[in-house]
Amino acid sequence: MVHAGVVSHPVKWLQSGYHEIQDPPERYGVIDLRGLVELCGFAELADFQQAHRRWVEQALLGELAKRDDRWSEAIAVGSLAFVDKVKSELGVKAMHRDAIEIDGTYALREPSEFYAGNLTGKIEVLSTENTFFWDESVENAVT
Repeated sequence: MVHAGVVSHPVKWLQSGYHEIQDPPERYGVIDLRGLVELCGFAELADFQQAHRRWVEQALLGELAKRDDRWSEAIAVGSLAFVDKVKSELGVKAMHRDAIEIDGTYALREPSEFYAGNLTGKIEVLSTENTFFWDESVENAVT
């Protein structure tokens, strides 16, 4: 949610992975902390938690603290394989969305021209030729 610009620090978003790592729930955890600790080369959870806090603080000082549109304007962000898998699982719901490469990662989103606001009014359903004002319709129906 930091990347989306909702909060300035992950500690402010209670449903974040930051909370699950720093204050693991007694039940129903989503993160395999034991596996994550081992994968990152730590023997103890407390050592990993300390390193994790340091990593987050360092990231917040740099470019990672800036809002990144990919996190708020895309359905999925990650590797091409991950984005393609999400698109495949969404089926027709992702039909007009493309995997767009941005700085070495991919985002599944609609092409930006869908939001360009360049409606011509010539062949559009909501063109001025297709507008039927209420007052005129009532007046024509009565006469």
